[in-house]
Amino acid sequence: MLFPVFAIICLNSCINPFAPKIDANFGNSQGLISDQKNIQGVFQNFRYAYTFKDTLIYSKLLNNNFSFSYRDYDIGADVSWGREDELKTTNGLFQNCQSLDLIWNDIISITGDSTEITRSFNLTVTFNPTTIYYVDGRVDLTLAKSPDNTWKILHWVDESNF
Repeated sequence: MLFPVFAIICLNSCINPFAPKIDANFGNSQGLISDQKNIQGVFQNFRYAYTFKDTLIYSKLLNNNFSFSYRDYDIGADVSWGREDELKTTNGLFQNCQSLDLIWNDIISITGDSTEITRSFNLTVTFNPTTIYYVDGRVDLTLAKSPDNTWKILHWVDESNF
């Protein structure tokens, strides 16, 4: 009679609380990073890249023929650059600020094939506790499907207050 009780105690005492069993449902829900198979995934990854200052995820958002443009009101001209300059510029931003908080607002316009999207945003750039910039505006994005069936940004026109 004592042996079965002793055996049960021994078997139960071998459970390691620091090595719980694997959760079979882990990974079944949508994570922080999207596969970019839909346009919402592009915006999700964009926000993730800014929040975590992740240049690898950011680089995966950009088409190889990517171009960025904005209006420089100081010189009265439009300024543009390509993918490499965009990655260098964004890396500099990520390295020199403490935090970035990007909020995507409603989509203002979208084409039927989802290739041209205008969306408003709010961005808070914190360089240090006394140097904080608030950027409001909208982006005009041209998206293209890549051979791997993911959406990537082909052209970005920045229409912000910065």
